[in-house]
Amino acid sequence: QVQVVESGGGLVQAGGSLRLSCAASGLAFDRYGMGWFRQAPGKEREGVLCINWSGDTTDYADSVKGRFTISRDNAKNVVYLQMNSLKSEDTAMYSCAVGKYSGCSRSWRLGMGYEYWGQGTQVTVSS
Repeated sequence: QVQVVESGGGLVQAGGSLRLSCAASGLAFDRYGMGWFRQAPGKEREGVLCINWSGDTTDYADSVKGRFTISRDNAKNVVYLQMNSLKSEDTAMYSCAVGKYSGCSRSWRLGMGYEYWGQGTQVTVSS
């Protein structure tokens, strides 16, 4: 049974940093791409960053360019989201997902191509 669990969310002031973690179990973690997504109240879910199976290829949303990075540790079955220079508009529920493929799917920003999802961790940025 595949399980995906996020952690690391919380309340942070604008300009601050947070690192989210996503642990996946019950699968061959190093075969699949991973993605981080977020959804703010009243808004649609959006893709934030994705990473391929080995960690050497990533893609990102323009809204987080230069501020957020994604990485993974296949030995620990964990993917990370490092968030710097946080803004109030980054406030959302952040979720990670296991991809169906080894890389970022063609429509990853829409969440397509991702099979197993975590429950999410809340990030709130105060201005």
